[in-house]
Amino acid sequence: MRAKMTLKTAAVAVAIVCISAFSITVVAEDPYRFFNWNVTYGDIYPLGVRQQGILINGQFPGPDIHSVTNDNLIINVFNSLDQPFLLSWNGVQQRRNSFEDGVLGTTCPIPPGGNFTYILQVKDQIGSFYYFPSLAFHKAAGGFGGIRILSRPRIPVPFDDPAGDYTVLIGDWYKLNHTDLMSLLDSGRKLPFPNGILINGRGSNGAYFNVEQGKTYRLRISNVGLENSLNFRIQNHKLKLVEVEGTHTLQTTYSSLDVHVGQSYSVLVTADQPAQDYYIVVSTRFTSTVLTSTGVLRYSNSAGPVSGPPPGGPTIQIDWSLNQARSIRTNLTASGPRPNPQGSYHYGLINTTRTIILSSSPGIVNGKQRYAINSVSYVAPDTPLKLADYFKIPGVFRVGSFSDRPTGGGIYLDTSVLQTDYRTFVEFVFQNDEDIIQSYHLDGYSFFVVGMDGGQWTPASRNTYNLRDAVSRCTTQVYPKSWTAIYIALDNVGMWNLRSEFWARQYLGQQFYMRVYTTSTSIRDEYPVPKNALLCGRASGRHTRPL
Repeated sequence: MRAKMTLKTAAVAVAIVCISAFSITVVAEDPYRFFNWNVTYGDIYPLGVRQQGILINGQFPGPDIHSVTNDNLIINVFNSLDQPFLLSWNGVQQRRNSFEDGVLGTTCPIPPGGNFTYILQVKDQIGSFYYFPSLAFHKAAGGFGGIRILSRPRIPVPFDDPAGDYTVLIGDWYKLNHTDLMSLLDSGRKLPFPNGILINGRGSNGAYFNVEQGKTYRLRISNVGLENSLNFRIQNHKLKLVEVEGTHTLQTTYSSLDVHVGQSYSVLVTADQPAQDYYIVVSTRFTSTVLTSTGVLRYSNSAGPVSGPPPGGPTIQIDWSLNQARSIRTNLTASGPRPNPQGSYHYGLINTTRTIILSSSPGIVNGKQRYAINSVSYVAPDTPLKLADYFKIPGVFRVGSFSDRPTGGGIYLDTSVLQTDYRTFVEFVFQNDEDIIQSYHLDGYSFFVVGMDGGQWTPASRNTYNLRDAVSRCTTQVYPKSWTAIYIALDNVGMWNLRSEFWARQYLGQQFYMRVYTTSTSIRDEYPVPKNALLCGRASGRHTRPL
């Protein structure tokens, strides 16, 4: 739907779009869930000063999306901002349908006063994820919210139903408005250190989670911040890890958990302490200045408020975090979205067909700060890459514009697209030669985190890989002066964004797109462009599919 319309008109039209759009591509028995969202500006005060926030239906953070494996999610987004807007769905794989991914390389922005209906299916997925605004620097103003995908009723889950299920969105935050932060980056400068940490959109002691003594609760923790890794802990309580970005894990118990920017975890917490209030603490990791924020775990029969100082946590210790990361493994006997055990896919027995090594670097281009992967600092073209590919529009991007090895040369600007082949099994190595921790996310996929260690990766590093029960996820950290290796089965055709989750770096070029290509035109491999797709740039005036 490209024309401007009122919310009322848009809501009525959603059903028409959905019926026509899904006439070919989805199985009739999969349920539909409908959402109508109005995106507006609004005053927020998360750190005690007034800021311009981005609200969804008047909420900051935005509303949660509750769904079940294979559900069809019909999300009508009306853009009441004065800027183009897009939402992306961190961890939702958009099987065969990168058109709906909601990043600038796949989807035309929703114009001010316009609307667009996302048509998603959470095909063969479970777990904890989140959505966020992907354009400009909107993420620094809000517009994010939790996504939970529950298992279907007949699929066993490796733990009892919790008494409650909470979304916990944590992240660093600035007092400056998002427009001011973007202006700093556009002028070639770096961002200052953040001013604080939010828990569900609130500063210290603003977020409360109610529990009953003796009962167990699920917390779905996502780091939706802009830069910093965060440590999460609860005073006098243990965290039992049960799920990471769609994978049921070995149920390891931790006193605190490092959640790197962009990552999501599910933990079980049992209210097994004397009845009172307890601190929930979130603090920055690997920073010289440690920011800390607190929330409250409140027992229903609480005898009193929080007491004592908030419990301390790790600060700059890298080995502590690395050892914890290595301890996070897949539960091989548990079911995932299907009834078969997660361990039935023996990724360690598959030969890789290609190794791609990625190395980041900062630099100055035309007098301004930029960031690059393999020396290429990404520049967005005037037309989404996926639309240019679909309509065969020349001059938007070049196949082979991105090397699969670090070049060692200086940074330059280009629209970087990595060419890969459908149904291949590849190895990616993230080599971090910088002295900061980094975090990378890949849209459209989950990958096996098979290894991480300090120093330079070499082929001999494969001797240390976990080829049995590595966790499968979509966002991974890379420690300073270290490497992380992942395996990916390229089974999802499309144009997929691989980006730094350090949002200023992503904005200034530390990202690229991976084109997973096949000559097939069958809808079994990839869906055609959605009928309601917005068309922009050099795709303007083209036609989608006839109704």
